Amino acid sequence: MAKVSVYNMEGQEVGELELNDAIFGVDVKEHLIHKSVVGQLANARQGTQSAKTRAEVRGGGAKPWKQKGTGRARQGSIRAPQWKGGGIVFAPKPRDYSIKLNKKEKRIALKSALTAKVQDKKFIVLDELSFDGIKTKNMVKVLDNLKVSKALVVLADNNQNVVLSARNIENVKTASTSTINVYDILKYDTFVVTKAAVANIEEVYA
Repeated sequence: MAKVSVYNMEGQEVGELELNDAIFGVDVKEHLIHKSVVGQLANARQGTQSAKTRAEVRGGGAKPWKQKGTGRARQGSIRAPQWKGGGIVFAPKPRDYSIKLNKKEKRIALKSALTAKVQDKKFIVLDELSFDGIKTKNMVKVLDNLKVSKALVVLADNNQNVVLSARNIENVKTASTSTINVYDILKYDTFVVTKAAVANIEEVYA
């Protein structure tokens, strides 16, 4: 089993933690990580874009001028795409962009992303993370102690003091163990997680 150091909020090493190889020591499947990220971004698209083709633009019923004898190019409608106010060629229409991933593929992709963070030594475990009140500077201090700037902070529970303290910090996002996803794990340089959250992840995904 892989071992990682456990730190306190002052950035001091206070112990070690063994990670479950079934989650944090799997073979990294890069193609599934890619597929998961593409799927997540595609599923976030509304797909409500729409523009009118030449058949849908109002007007243009009459031929602008006769076919021959004017010296000008032949035209059939003032709503053809080359005309100002004309229709759009291959106009975008509402469509469903969603991509379906199997549940097993999603789990393997998530485990692969977590394993990659451990292998890259971008996986930091805190013994606990809690504040008495809502203070952004408290969270900034913890991140400075850990020498972290761009981080995904994962909590075992919905600790509002921590969540709200981190909300205004650029390049920092908080998440619970039930809402972590491959895209966020890859987007943020460092994965900061509490011991309790690690236990939750191992319980859910083992």
